[in-house]
Amino acid sequence: MANSKKKAPSMSNSPKIRFSCLLFLLLQHLFSVLVNSFEYHAVENLAIDCGSSGSSTSDLDDTRSWIGDKGSNDLFSLIEDEKDSVDAKTTDRSAQRVPYDTARLSRSQFTYSFRLTEGQKFIRLHFFPSTYDNFNRSNSLFSVQAGTFTLLKDFNADYGDVSDQFVPREYCINVDQGQTLNITFIPSLAHPDCYAFINGIEVVSMPTNLYFPKPGGLNLLGYDGTFLNIEDSRALETVYRINVGGSQISPNKDTGMYRYWNDDNTYVEKSYEASRQLPVNTWPKNYTLIRNYTAPDEVYSTARSYGKNIPPTYNVTWNFEVDPRFTYMVRLHFCEIDPDITKPNQRVFMIFIADKLAEDRADVVSWTSHNLVPFCQDYAFFPDHSGSSKQLNLSIKLQPVQTTFGYDAILNGVEIFKVSETGTGNLAGPNPEPRQSPPQSLVPPNKPPKSSKATTILAAVAGAGSGIIVVSLICFLIHRRIAQASSNNGSSKWRLISSLSSKSSKSQSSSLPSDLCRYFSLGEIRAATNNFDDILVIGVGGFGKVYKGYIDEGTTPVAVKRLKQGSQQGVHEFKTEIEMLSQLRHLHLVSLIGYCNDSNEMILVYDFMARGTLREHLYDTENPPLSWKQRLEICLGAARGLNYLHTGAKLSIIHRDVKTTNILLEEKWVAKVSDFGLSKFGPSGMSISHISTVVKGSIGYLDPEYYKRQRLTLKSDVYSFGVVLLEVLCARQPLLRSVEKQQTSLVQWVRKCHENGEIDQTVDPFLRGTITPQCLNKYVDMAFNCLLDDGNHRPSMNDVVWGLEFALQLQENIEGTVVGNSEVEKKGEERALLTTILNDDVETDMLFTSTDESSNGSRASKMTTTSSEDRSLVSGMVFSELFDPTAR
Repeated sequence: MANSKKKAPSMSNSPKIRFSCLLFLLLQHLFSVLVNSFEYHAVENLAIDCGSSGSSTSDLDDTRSWIGDKGSNDLFSLIEDEKDSVDAKTTDRSAQRVPYDTARLSRSQFTYSFRLTEGQKFIRLHFFPSTYDNFNRSNSLFSVQAGTFTLLKDFNADYGDVSDQFVPREYCINVDQGQTLNITFIPSLAHPDCYAFINGIEVVSMPTNLYFPKPGGLNLLGYDGTFLNIEDSRALETVYRINVGGSQISPNKDTGMYRYWNDDNTYVEKSYEASRQLPVNTWPKNYTLIRNYTAPDEVYSTARSYGKNIPPTYNVTWNFEVDPRFTYMVRLHFCEIDPDITKPNQRVFMIFIADKLAEDRADVVSWTSHNLVPFCQDYAFFPDHSGSSKQLNLSIKLQPVQTTFGYDAILNGVEIFKVSETGTGNLAGPNPEPRQSPPQSLVPPNKPPKSSKATTILAAVAGAGSGIIVVSLICFLIHRRIAQASSNNGSSKWRLISSLSSKSSKSQSSSLPSDLCRYFSLGEIRAATNNFDDILVIGVGGFGKVYKGYIDEGTTPVAVKRLKQGSQQGVHEFKTEIEMLSQLRHLHLVSLIGYCNDSNEMILVYDFMARGTLREHLYDTENPPLSWKQRLEICLGAARGLNYLHTGAKLSIIHRDVKTTNILLEEKWVAKVSDFGLSKFGPSGMSISHISTVVKGSIGYLDPEYYKRQRLTLKSDVYSFGVVLLEVLCARQPLLRSVEKQQTSLVQWVRKCHENGEIDQTVDPFLRGTITPQCLNKYVDMAFNCLLDDGNHRPSMNDVVWGLEFALQLQENIEGTVVGNSEVEKKGEERALLTTILNDDVETDMLFTSTDESSNGSRASKMTTTSSEDRSLVSGMVFSELFDPTAR
């Protein structure tokens, strides 16, 4: 009885026990469902084995059945213009796996039409270059379109670096409601035997906004405060998908979207022997990764790390080649997998993408609030020389910020996507370089090749004959050109011979104008900079480093600007700077002494500017503040330099990057405009007021008309110079994010204060009480005229020059301390006389300003007549003005 009484309570509690067990099982099930819910289940999951029938399992993922394209299917259909496509099987044993062992081929256009649900899709195309039946691999030349997007253009499967291997291409495309997705293969018309082919097609749904970011946009690297929206009306192409620190990840191990992840061994710098991986088995047993479908667990459970207590100069770099003509989205994957790092500020590092600062204090735990939590960060990158067709090195560099904890940087994964061009929808880049010898199959039909012996004899005879003709023609042209040049002056004759000899020189084989400026060998540059000694570095930028050097046996100081070694970034700007500056000489332009392009180096040599940039004397500096008169004279000098660019030559030049860091100061505080890498020749002809070009420049200085409409004018420089005028007055940068919102934009803040009659509040405190009211009013009015929204209403740079001269005169008149009253009156009379002379348009024969054709057909150059005293005042209007002719 006693025992039974003791058991009774336990029996009464049994329902609670059963309930607790059920609750535990339910929670366990919910947790399992929650975890498994991150395994994405695609709405569309099509895998088409082109050129086959039935279904088969692919070695690509081991899980899906690939269906053939022969016969009818409810999800897609094959549309052929000529009904002449064939299905064929390759004889290449290396391709004996689905979908690469069969192909659909045709010499006419054919289309796969897909009926899909609304949303974003992965489109994967699989190619295996091979000979199929009567289709020779070297004749595969075709384009591929998906809807309004061009995915491939004149794609040739027989190019050296894609032959003999599988070629998958992946794209992200949005499908609108009720839209049919058509993927069309179009053979080239270059040759009657050209054909298109495809081995396999995948169409897989992706989660909404997985790669198409939500509103707000991505930080556009190199353009502070600018964000790029990648709407789903554009398409993406996957260029790289990398599992950092881990091994390759096959599609069946992805999170339901069958993506392939490569390892990073090919891309990471090999010079860091201390590199190590941090695999998941380093975690405590009770740790579980919080999962999501952005990337597989294997990506977040491995990383590349370089140890603890590393030197401050350490960094880890990955290099990726990309086509410089496109914009790119770069996604970096992070997960703090070190169990000892649980708080912010323990692991802090900087991120550089394409040598542009993306994050100055990256802190994974701060981003995620915990370790073992996956996280990804997206950035947009637009190459600085979009006109080049050469491959660009897009580097990713991580450098730790030293803290008391001493941890290094960490990275788990990288994805890089090409963004389709706006308007055209183009994603197609150039083919790789072709093989050295053209394929025999491209010999025109009905013209069989000759025997080897006959071909050799024929080639020898033809070569000798053509050589004689070419040499004769060259000699005739040289004789004619020299005869023409000698009728003008001796220097033209020297330039012609110099140009011809430079083109024949192995070290100067480029088209760069060595006849107009000095060519330096790499040995001379190394000697001038003590082999690029870091002690001589006087500046660093996205382009590379600037060194102080000495040439002419150490007697002449120079500035040596070295673009990053081995990188193709900046090639266009390098050539532009040389071609522009080598033909320009002016007191207020930085003079280019010469260049070097030996051994893939890109180096420019300029006059050394002892005082550095204007910005270095305005704010964030230890230099003493400039007086108001010094600032006025510097602005006036810069305005004269810009006015010379706009009006001093036959073709006007738009600088396109006017800012205080591009205004340099020599020892005697003479201002010189520098950096012509982005410059453009202005519009030619009275009927053309602008040139249409991609927006480039510096955020905070960009003309709104140019930024919004891609229309570049001379007045775009005027707007940028207006920002410079306010920057000089207020001693603060154009954009500040550390102040109140209404003060973020310098232009808007000063304009608002001006409207409220509070302009004094914006003036640099050092200058308060030193600027005369008349001078300040004239200066501010000039600045705001430059900043008018309508470019047609802005003054010309010539008007700006006169406005600043007048402001300087007002300051000097009131001060009465720098010059006496008689001198002021004399200056005023000189300016009045000069104005009269300019308005009367008196002309005399001089070289290099404007070119007119006389009645006898000869061409003479003209310039306005002034006295030698007045010539300094109109220095902005004289072409090729050279104040120190011995300097060259």
